Amino acid sequence: QVQLVESGGGLVQAGGSLRLSCAASGRTVSTYAMAWFRQAPGLEREFVSAISLSGGTTYYGDSVKGRFTISRDNAKNTVYLQMNSLKPEDTAVYYCAARRTSVAVTTATGYDYWGQGTQVTVSS
Repeated sequence: QVQLVESGGGLVQAGGSLRLSCAASGRTVSTYAMAWFRQAPGLEREFVSAISLSGGTTYYGDSVKGRFTISRDNAKNTVYLQMNSLKPEDTAVYYCAARRTSVAVTTATGYDYWGQGTQVTVSS
């Protein structure tokens, strides 16, 4: 079993930055692909970014390309999401997810473990 705990969310003004962290415990996630998704009220869960086991392959949703960067530190069992140039439409609960393979995918159904989420609010 894997437990994922997100942190780093909060309230920020438009144009600002936040860095989210996802710390894993239980079975090591150093062999898992990882991802971030987000969900705003009344909307479906949206893919944000994903990273392969090695970190050599990354994916981004169209709405965050060029602004967000995903990275991982396998020694610390932690995945990060650096979010720059934040916009009010980035406001959502951000979820970390882990997949029991080395290859990342962009669909939520492809992930086996989920964190509880961290709220990100961007004011205009």
